[in-house]
Formats: sequence, structure tokens, C-alpha cells
Amino acid sequence: MSLNKYQTYQNNAVNTASGVELTMMLYNGCIKFIKQAKKNMNEKEYEAKNVNIQKAQNIIQELMLTLDPEIELSNEMLPLYEYMLYQLKEGNIKNDVTLLDEVLSFATEFRDTWKEVILKTRQSQYAQGAKF
Repeated sequence: MSLNKYQTYQNNAVNTASGVELTMMLYNGCIKFIKQAKKNMNEKEYEAKNVNIQKAQNIIQELMLTLDPEIELSNEMLPLYEYMLYQLKEGNIKNDVTLLDEVLSFATEFRDTWKEVILKTRQSQYAQGAKF
């Protein structure tokens, strides 16, 4: 029964999150699945590794879909996401943890940068809201 409550909580968190928060959730999920795939690889659990890498790939593909081609930064991010997908595929085929580590470092850097943008945006909004 508590599993159902947790799933309900997760569904509500996703359904009520802003676009900015959803992007953060996607990065966190990608990081989580890559870490789990690395663990699976080290434990020679290849089916589970494959499933977790596919989940990370799906998240990256979703991030690619959210890019706005009208924004210059999006055009710079697209090749990086494509590279990450390629490295995940190669890491999966070759059982190469170093390729997963590379993607993990990209995902972590993007997540941390995104977090900074959120914090600066919120600080700016609160500062503007405090002025009368």
C-alpha cells in the first residue's frame, strides 16, 4: 500500500511541476539511470544494464524534443545530446564504463548548470517582487 502512495506522490510531483522543474527531473533521472547501469555493468547484470541505459537514452531524447530551434543555445545543445546518445549506445554494446562515465559527467554538468539558472532566476524574481 505504501508503494501506491509513493507512486501517487511521484505522479503528482510530475503533473504539477513547471517546465523548468521537469527539465531538472529529467536530468536527475538520466543521472540516476546511468549510475544504475554502471552498477549493473560492474555486477554483470547485463539485462538490467541495458534497461537502465535505454531509460537514460529515452530521457536524452525527451530533452532533445524540448529544445527550441529558435534559441541559439538549443542549436548548440543538440549535437551534445546526440553525442551522449551515441556514447550510451557504444557503452551499452561494448560494456564500457568509461563511456557511461563521460555521459554521466555531461548530464551532471548540465543538471548543475540548470540548477544555477533556476536559482538565479528565482533570486531575480524575488528581488523584483520585493520592490514596491
